[in-house]
Amino acid sequence: MCGRYATTRGVADLSALFEAIDDLGALTPDYNVAPTDPVPIVRMSERLGGRALSVARWGLVPAWAPDPRQGARLINARAETVARSSTFGPSFARRRCLVPADGWYEWVRLGAKGRRAYYMTPRGGGVLAFAGLWTTWGDGEGRLMTCSIVTTGALGELASVHDRMPLILPSSRWTEWLTGPADSASLLAPPPADLLATIEVRPVGPAVGDVRNDGPGLIERVDGEPVAPSDEPVDLTLF
Repeated sequence: MCGRYATTRGVADLSALFEAIDDLGALTPDYNVAPTDPVPIVRMSERLGGRALSVARWGLVPAWAPDPRQGARLINARAETVARSSTFGPSFARRRCLVPADGWYEWVRLGAKGRRAYYMTPRGGGVLAFAGLWTTWGDGEGRLMTCSIVTTGALGELASVHDRMPLILPSSRWTEWLTGPADSASLLAPPPADLLATIEVRPVGPAVGDVRNDGPGLIERVDGEPVAPSDEPVDLTLF
């Protein structure tokens, strides 16, 4: 599961990395992305004739939803059921995207002692590409582009933090994810072991639990800082 993540790269970096045309104009670094925040995505655009770097609100709002508030809890789509889901299935069939991220956060409960926050990120830096879905809701000036992150069962060291993780795609699978047929057997395959081996599980401070906090200090390694109290609310917006 992915309830909070960081995405801090600029438009030029992401456009070059994903070979995508800028269709958003500007990006603000965000070290504490929360549900309903605007985030960059890479999608296929008929209008632009290829990959487009766009901005979407995190939390997919189905076309049939009466209002966009429902998207706040539709931030994740399970790989095991996404193809047959009435909520996510239409986007999985026709509107898949890549969600660039520096890393993501998870919390581990430590019994009565509280919670410990961890940040999963490539060792030495780099950008991850989460498998995502997108759609549009509304018409005219109220038209809204929204997205969701596909999750899968956690593997390796990551499973010690949470039983779910974003479906991370190596660059060799980006084209298939964006344009391949929905019935491809390899579309939802787990991340390769060599990619997972590059990811660090880093303990961080409790400040990330408050959506009002932002900045590079959130992702700094903190080995000895006290954990957040177990009765302190952490806005994870689980799905």
